[in-house]
Amino acid sequence: MGIKEIIIPQDKVFFDLLERESENVLLAAEALKDLIYDFRDVQAKRDRIKELEHRGDEIVHEIYQKLNKTFITPIDHEDISSLASKYDDVLDFIYASANKLALYEIAEATVVMKQFSEIVLHSVEEIDSAFATMRKLSPEIDRRCNEVDRLENEADVLLNESVAALFKGGDLLKIVKLKEIYEVLEEITDKCEDVAYILRDIVMKNT
Repeated sequence: MGIKEIIIPQDKVFFDLLERESENVLLAAEALKDLIYDFRDVQAKRDRIKELEHRGDEIVHEIYQKLNKTFITPIDHEDISSLASKYDDVLDFIYASANKLALYEIAEATVVMKQFSEIVLHSVEEIDSAFATMRKLSPEIDRRCNEVDRLENEADVLLNESVAALFKGGDLLKIVKLKEIYEVLEEITDKCEDVAYILRDIVMKNT
């Protein structure tokens, strides 16, 4: 059996698993936007996102198990591990934001929450599209990563402006709750940017 025959099956396994992870994160981002735009049954929708987070943990665990048993991988072991771990962070923070919305008993979604949910979904969509082209290490990946960077900057501006606006209000408890929720939502875009950095490094090292 030649090197090509050895590599191709492993290539398929790891890219398939990463694509599964990405599809799961995308479902969670869509669920978060749905929760915020249709602010009913918040706890049930939070629980649905928790299920997706558990599924994500299972996929990442499967990736780690296969890495431990595989000598030849299509890209570096460390890159696969880092990519899986960092994208799992995105999912963790999506759940954290949904959980805070439920625990803090927020009465209704704000315009800012809706804006954040759109930025988060767009960021995850860009990463999902990048994952779909990883087998070929397409130059398209860099364009997708640039968009993730732009969206993270947009989220930074939104956070700064929205928090400043909050402190012009008078309800201190509400200010504290919303500030914390906005910060967690913005953190999702930071985690997306971390994934983009790894994707860029993988392309640079393998092309």
